[in-house]
Amino acid sequence: MAHSYTPGLKVLHETKVEKDRILPLKGEVVVDLNATVTPDDIVARTHLPGNVQMINVANLLNIDPTDVKEVMIKQPGATCAKGEMLAETKGLFGFFKSSCTSPIDCTVESISPITGQVVLRDAPIPVEVDAYIRGTISKVYAEEGVVIEAEAVFIQGIFGIGGESRGELVVVTETREDELTEDLIKPEHAGKILVGGSFLSLKAYKKALSMKVAGVVVGGFNYFDLEEILGYTLGVAITGSEDLVTSLVLTEGYGEIRMGSRTFDLLKKHDGKFTSINGATQIRAGVIRPEIVIPLNKEDLKGDAHAVQINEGIQAGSLVRVIRAPYFGRIGTVVSLPPELQKMESETMVRVAEIKIDDNVMTIPRANLEMVETD
Repeated sequence: MAHSYTPGLKVLHETKVEKDRILPLKGEVVVDLNATVTPDDIVARTHLPGNVQMINVANLLNIDPTDVKEVMIKQPGATCAKGEMLAETKGLFGFFKSSCTSPIDCTVESISPITGQVVLRDAPIPVEVDAYIRGTISKVYAEEGVVIEAEAVFIQGIFGIGGESRGELVVVTETREDELTEDLIKPEHAGKILVGGSFLSLKAYKKALSMKVAGVVVGGFNYFDLEEILGYTLGVAITGSEDLVTSLVLTEGYGEIRMGSRTFDLLKKHDGKFTSINGATQIRAGVIRPEIVIPLNKEDLKGDAHAVQINEGIQAGSLVRVIRAPYFGRIGTVVSLPPELQKMESETMVRVAEIKIDDNVMTIPRANLEMVETD
């Protein structure tokens, strides 16, 4: 019988998680090696250069560009408050002076004798990187960031939106088949991570946003509702930068799909634990999966860490999920695994699988598939 060994999503009940927490440019690391940190602890900080604004002083003062340097009160490198005098002409016998003031709080960056323009830069923008998870600093990169290590539960989703979030884990549905409905989301869930079963509707997600829920983890969501949330049609699945109060992680795909039993049972086992999630997703080279991280206490560690995932490979009759466009997130059943290579629209020759999705049999590259548990 033909097989295809395609890995699925990670569902690890106990594993060592390492998280890089790196600054966008060089700055200051504020924690020491081997220090214990909590998710909200700041581990590194820096300042991004402020925005630039240009003023044509020559035009404002009606002078030649070559004379601008002579009339400048503030020289390059000097700070200037909003409304403070920036430049002033000598006038005639001390009278009839012309002047211009700064429109912003800034630093004078440069003065051009060719264009007569002065470049002003806004105050630097402070940037702080927090720990994201509870753990120990295992590495320190001077002026750049750190690596945080933790023994934790680690679960990957198929798709997510919203960036990093954290809070107490609350399982609000009885079973993995149950939908996370609006009535299950209550004011006391503000700042918490809610776990549902098979589905989350757009109305329920909007209620979670209004209640300031930190995050939601469910089996499925309607793909077409994403446009209303994001404000644009999602093409290539690259997410994580959305400014959303409530991060969303889908463990199975698009539509009403019950959460995998191992995933649901593992989350239910850790109900009430502090949890970090990240909805960032990238479905292309350098794949990034949305994730759920639940740091474990010493008493929770059993020393038998292993992956809880399907290893027998794809074969005829297997339930699989498509992980590439144009059928991303769709689930179907393997009809057959032809042994010969087949030519795709891109002219490449690949091994394929014949998949039955909604009564239609489609030919899809095996590399675009992953296993779905079928218990």
